Amino acid sequence: MGKIKKSNKFSPGVDLVIHEGDTLELLASLPDDFARLIVTSPPYNLGKPYETRLHLDEYIDQQRKVITECVRILNSKGSICWQVGNYVNNGEIVPIDIILYPIFASLGLHLRNRIIWHFGHGLHASKRFSGRYEVILWFTKGNEYIFNLDAVRIPQMYPNKKHFKGPKKGQLSGNPLGKNPSDVWEIPNVKSNHIEKTIHPCQFPVELIERLVLALTDEDDWVLDPFLGVGSTAIAALIHGRKAIGAEIMPDYVEIARSRIALAEKGELKIRPMERPVYEPNGNNIYVPPNLVEIGKPLQSRLLELKSDYNVEDKA
Repeated sequence: MGKIKKSNKFSPGVDLVIHEGDTLELLASLPDDFARLIVTSPPYNLGKPYETRLHLDEYIDQQRKVITECVRILNSKGSICWQVGNYVNNGEIVPIDIILYPIFASLGLHLRNRIIWHFGHGLHASKRFSGRYEVILWFTKGNEYIFNLDAVRIPQMYPNKKHFKGPKKGQLSGNPLGKNPSDVWEIPNVKSNHIEKTIHPCQFPVELIERLVLALTDEDDWVLDPFLGVGSTAIAALIHGRKAIGAEIMPDYVEIARSRIALAEKGELKIRPMERPVYEPNGNNIYVPPNLVEIGKPLQSRLLELKSDYNVEDKA
């Protein structure tokens, strides 16, 4: 791909669109049946700098407007992945995925997975257990949809294990391409010592979106993020040969997104590699260095195309 074609408004001939402004403005400009993957983490109504804290009913109504437009824009064989946490009020939590699910269902979408994103670090609670997960709701528009499982398989726990009896005796008992990563994903969140950390307080790790991009799209497909933030969704899409489009209302975040993408164009953007095992304090971890990614030079077409000297085939 090399230098990518960019625009601040939608055009079929570009590779990247970053709309600086309200997401509904961008969504209104997009055609029906357009995006193959819509993936985002909307504001959680927690009073962060980029959001105005609303009454919960107002927040749900706001989300309904965005979701309705996204469903119109979604390709008939496409997917929507809505990543959310909990709304917290005076120590009481409201799971946002549960309150948003009826909106998606009322628009005719089909829930394929409720993916649990587990991470090891976060705020410590004193009057309840500390929250260490968020949720990705994966919906499809119809029953025919892209799902490239082989692209995102993870290493088998025992890759050489074989059947010891029966008609398959001596054959490998697991898929030699790797196993399904399941609906519980252990991926570190972006905290202060993360290689991808910016000023954004709730930043996507690129590898979280890479898995969705590889599994749910093909090359040259459009990936839309209605709340683009600092551009992690766009980066995950572009480095794997997809096209990216999104809106962001905070000028500082837009500037960071553009800067990160410019670094990726030059092959100088560092991200945490998907193949790096989660750190275990008492484990025998093998160091996997950060990836220097370059747009137009995909890291890999599937997760298990790993460098043999990393020796991580036994890591699940």
